[in-house]
Amino acid sequence: MTDASRDEGVIWSADFTSYRESLPLVLESTHLVDELASYQTVLIKPNLVEDLDPPITTHVDLVKALVDYILQHHPEIRIIVGEGTGALEYDTFHCFEQQGYAKLSDRVQLLDLNIEPCRRLTNDRCKRWPEMYLPELLFDCFLISVPVLKAHSLCRVTLTMKNMMGCAPPAHYQQGGAWGKSSFHMKLDEAVFDLNRYRTPDFTVIDAAVGMAKAHLWGPTCSPPVGKIVASYDPVAVDAYGTGLLKKSWRDIGHIKMANGILGRAEPLDVREPTHA
Repeated sequence: MTDASRDEGVIWSADFTSYRESLPLVLESTHLVDELASYQTVLIKPNLVEDLDPPITTHVDLVKALVDYILQHHPEIRIIVGEGTGALEYDTFHCFEQQGYAKLSDRVQLLDLNIEPCRRLTNDRCKRWPEMYLPELLFDCFLISVPVLKAHSLCRVTLTMKNMMGCAPPAHYQQGGAWGKSSFHMKLDEAVFDLNRYRTPDFTVIDAAVGMAKAHLWGPTCSPPVGKIVASYDPVAVDAYGTGLLKKSWRDIGHIKMANGILGRAEPLDVREPTHA
């Protein structure tokens, strides 16, 4: 994992025009190229919770723009796009195919995180998950989370920390439920916080071009569209900022409150506009 403590509380936020135009502008300001210099593998983790169209899921064009940017500067680096859908009716490759990710397969490796070999982890500080199983791959890469700006019907928002639920394998976290990560629904905020204590993203890009206003799988989009691309090395800061974009307070979001001061900083935020070329 990158040591980005110097970036605690720092957010880069740009107006959205297109993924191709807005994303590189943000990434230049974050100096992501320098951060990646010591890594051989980058794992990009979108939100493909189910086979549903954007803005419920991460738009493939955003991931494509991110892949293009990384390979432009680090052509030697291995890029994996990995996700673990929550659906039981189909696997993650169905989502990759239906949502257009298969067209990236000539330049990246697509992986279903639901079936990757796992590492057993323990942490006595974690009350919800004192023991956890996560894909081994997560601990040998630079992890970029690419969630969508969305409200959530159970924990009010789903941003970068909750996006990590896609990494949790159903073999351990379905537990007989109707959804691949059903066991997370018991004390959801505590479950998300503990998950991120084991592995939190090294870097986040939030697609806030539109936004989901009321829930994560249904309901209205934000009106007017939020119109932002947001990035940060601090998962707590970026989630706090995203919560504000949804016109909510991070103090009302359990997992952000728990993570504040431990995994990052929710306030004060240092919100920066990208430097124009």
